[in-house]
Amino acid sequence: MSSDASTVDADYAMRHWLGEDPGQIEIGSEAHKRLFCRMLLDTHNPYKPAVIVWPKLDPEALQRVTSLPIWDIAVQTEGRAQLRVSAYTALVNDPLLREALVMDGGEEARHKVVLSKLVEFYGISLAPEPAYQMPKDPEWGWLVTGYSECVDSFFGFGLFEAARRTGYFPDELVETFEPVMQEETRHILFFANWIAWYRRQLPWWRRLAFELKVVRVWTFLIWERIGIARGLDHNGEMQDANFALTGSQQIGLDLKLSELLDLCLAEDERRAAGYDKRLLRPTFMPRMARLVRRFMR
Repeated sequence: MSSDASTVDADYAMRHWLGEDPGQIEIGSEAHKRLFCRMLLDTHNPYKPAVIVWPKLDPEALQRVTSLPIWDIAVQTEGRAQLRVSAYTALVNDPLLREALVMDGGEEARHKVVLSKLVEFYGISLAPEPAYQMPKDPEWGWLVTGYSECVDSFFGFGLFEAARRTGYFPDELVETFEPVMQEETRHILFFANWIAWYRRQLPWWRRLAFELKVVRVWTFLIWERIGIARGLDHNGEMQDANFALTGSQQIGLDLKLSELLDLCLAEDERRAAGYDKRLLRPTFMPRMARLVRRFMR
């Protein structure tokens, strides 16, 4: 990204936000809905993928970037996310929530364009994209997307920072890709608050069915990430949905799991620190990481 004054201001505004309503806010209230929707809308960074100046890399850095086994699945993940968010948005009648979901889906689409521009500039070969299918249950698709982002972002933040510190990613590339990473923070904050708000809108009999659906979503995601459900894509190539857990080895970083978890926890907290403290933060992955960390030296 460029470093002119308007870009710097937009970057700061994307990372720091306070809601206008004073005082404490009840979870599930109209004020809560305004808080998490306005957060997403007000912190939108208007950068345009078409004008991103990708840095030229020396041969060694270029080899490291192009050899990463993540680009196919990264592009496809954003393609599916865009479709799933759009499908759920079509069911929403509330004007403010719908506006925020449109923004969320638009940013998912923009992530896909950013990745496409990156792989094009650096000459990374991708497998042909599959035909993305509209989810039969839009709510299921939205939940899968939201919870997936919570899991993948938690590990992604740590791996991205580790790659920056070790120089695996050159500083120029880190700076260029940084806004995309911060957008993921906004997305998971929005999702964590939406799901808390949405639960409060449901009568008890619908809430029970919803909680069962959430359990099914987590079962699906765990199944996917431990590799039991890995399959061959249309080209007969294995697609690894487990990069969030194996990424430090795949990108050649010498990190113990305890060190990676510490870094993920620190980055997760740092990236969310600039947003209104009344917003709920995603808690599942940090809690699991702290639980696992207790049994490590």
